[in-house]
Amino acid sequence: MFALRNQSGQLTGLYFRSTINDKDQKHFYLKESTGLYPGYPKAATPKLIITESIIDAASLLQIKAITDQYSIIAAYGTNRLNEEMKAAITGLKQLTEIIFTFDNDEAGNKAVKKYAEELKQLLPGITLSKIVLPCKDVNETLQVHCDENIFIDLLNGRTTDFFLSTENTNQPGAKLLIEKSVEREKTAAIIQQHPTHELNTANPYKLVYTSDTAVYYIQGGLPKTTDHLKIMLVIENPQTNFKARNKIDLYEDKQVEKLCKEVAEKLQLRKDLLEADVYRLTDLLESHIETKLQHTGDGQPATVVLTNKERQQLETFLKQPKLIKRLNELLGKTGIVGEERNRIFLLLIAISYKMKDTLHSLVQGSSGSGKTKIVRQVSDCIPPESVTRFTRISDKALYNYPQKYFTNRLLIIEDMDGLSEDAEMAFRELQSSGELRSSVSIKLENGQITGGEKIVTGPIASMSCTTKGELYEDNMSRVFLIAVDESNEQTRRIIAYQNQKASGKINSKEEGQTKIFIQNLIRLIESKEVINPFAEKIQLPPEAHKIRRLNDLFQNFIKMVTLVNQHQRNKNTQGQLMVDIADIATAIEIMFESIVLKVDELDGSLRQFYEKLKSYLQAQYKENYSKIEFTQREIRQALHLSKAQCSRYFTQLAVLEYIVIKNESNLRKVHYKIDYWDSYTALGIGIKKNAI
Repeated sequence: MFALRNQSGQLTGLYFRSTINDKDQKHFYLKESTGLYPGYPKAATPKLIITESIIDAASLLQIKAITDQYSIIAAYGTNRLNEEMKAAITGLKQLTEIIFTFDNDEAGNKAVKKYAEELKQLLPGITLSKIVLPCKDVNETLQVHCDENIFIDLLNGRTTDFFLSTENTNQPGAKLLIEKSVEREKTAAIIQQHPTHELNTANPYKLVYTSDTAVYYIQGGLPKTTDHLKIMLVIENPQTNFKARNKIDLYEDKQVEKLCKEVAEKLQLRKDLLEADVYRLTDLLESHIETKLQHTGDGQPATVVLTNKERQQLETFLKQPKLIKRLNELLGKTGIVGEERNRIFLLLIAISYKMKDTLHSLVQGSSGSGKTKIVRQVSDCIPPESVTRFTRISDKALYNYPQKYFTNRLLIIEDMDGLSEDAEMAFRELQSSGELRSSVSIKLENGQITGGEKIVTGPIASMSCTTKGELYEDNMSRVFLIAVDESNEQTRRIIAYQNQKASGKINSKEEGQTKIFIQNLIRLIESKEVINPFAEKIQLPPEAHKIRRLNDLFQNFIKMVTLVNQHQRNKNTQGQLMVDIADIATAIEIMFESIVLKVDELDGSLRQFYEKLKSYLQAQYKENYSKIEFTQREIRQALHLSKAQCSRYFTQLAVLEYIVIKNESNLRKVHYKIDYWDSYTALGIGIKKNAI
């Protein structure tokens, strides 16, 4: 039952659709019903879609991308575009286009032409267009394709050359339109009867399609997305070996039509057969691109089939106690040296791509500290079909991906410092809101430029790196801050590992096998809803930066620990995983340093330098350490730093008033003295004892 409403929005009629009554009588209206469905269009409507039935209109109302840009009303069948509807349409002062979406049958086509002529007389100068449906009607099209994007594509490809009354056939251009319409119908019939051939993809830079008519070569590869299909197409007549070479966008029908006409004349081939081939080739290329999008750059398949033995082995591992600790040990066997806390922290953040509420990390460290390497090593343990890596991103790049390309995906940005403000904003929005919406211009077949919307959806998990101690505040509050270990002990561990690997004592093959084992473990972790019964008892330190967002991040991280432990956790009656108190303890232990960094006004690498500086002065000057003055040269030699790096640290500490500058009589010689001896260790102990 559907409500019909008048111009004031009041219910003035009812329509009933029967699915169990006699098939000849499905539609019922309340006696003396008036009103429109779903109601009168808004007065400012620029574009109006008219459907043949209420069911079709109700189907389109489910697609937000359409309702955001178009108004919709339903005709009550092929003979009931009544006076009330016409009055409502003619009352739209800003209306520029009417779009018919009637059934793809003889009755529907006749009704469209009839109503188009009537509305053209009432609204001269208005654009009339029609959507050609691949199925019987709108509702069936959406059900068959199970994807609302099919209708958005059909809407963008609507035609305007259907409108030809018998009275207008003698007008200039009318005969040409009739000829084109007849020609297209013939081409459609040929396509249906045309034999199907396969696409040869052996050489990715020279795809080959061979038909009974010609040989087609796609030179130089394909676009990486399906929003356009611009290619270099070579067509060869197999009888004469003559070739035609053209650049073309296969999504532009006018280009295709023009190309086939020119090639037919040049190579002495039939134009209709060429068109049938090109349309078939377009379908094959679309399918090939979509398949490639489901693969990573190294050719790993989107779906990995595990044997029963492998699955049993993985499930046994996931059911063992202290799973997080065991995972951390496996990470060490993949070649990640040291960084015990950071590496498991990053892995759990990366696995969150499976969750609805994903997590994000920002790894800080000085140049050459290994921040990019640890991110790359951890991301290598994630199933490659779910990872996208970027070294840099251009301003608008993220807006131009297919709508669901980033959905439940791990995004790696190896250098945040190289992002422009626009690219950083797009990345930030994808992190927070889980989608990007951009307004774009669309050129219709009649040459008219109209507005459209491009949507890219998440959610994404992300890991990124930076050498900067100061980033936009918005970025810092969305992520967990992780400082790489830049200690001398870590340096010695890395050098020892490098030497052992060079001497052949470390088996690289075993490291690779361990990575694959972790990838398969992650594939077995299912996305499930998690409930934390202890959530209200958790309190973070009020000094923490952007504590509202940090608390949300922390709660989600606890759920992430539970999700990984899902084979060992209880479920409630709704099938939701229940957080165990051990999960909270694990989460606190892993992310404790990140919480402290949120409180500390020094970033990770600067804090590590400052602690080394204080330790050096205390060890070198004993009880006089707090009064001693020092130079940059002394400190960089003692701590083995480059001049540029040491100078940057000193400048930052001076700005934050942790050290003061003491000029000697020789102005070229500068001394420094620590002015603020904070206790970083005491800060951490206090947070852990009192705040959590």
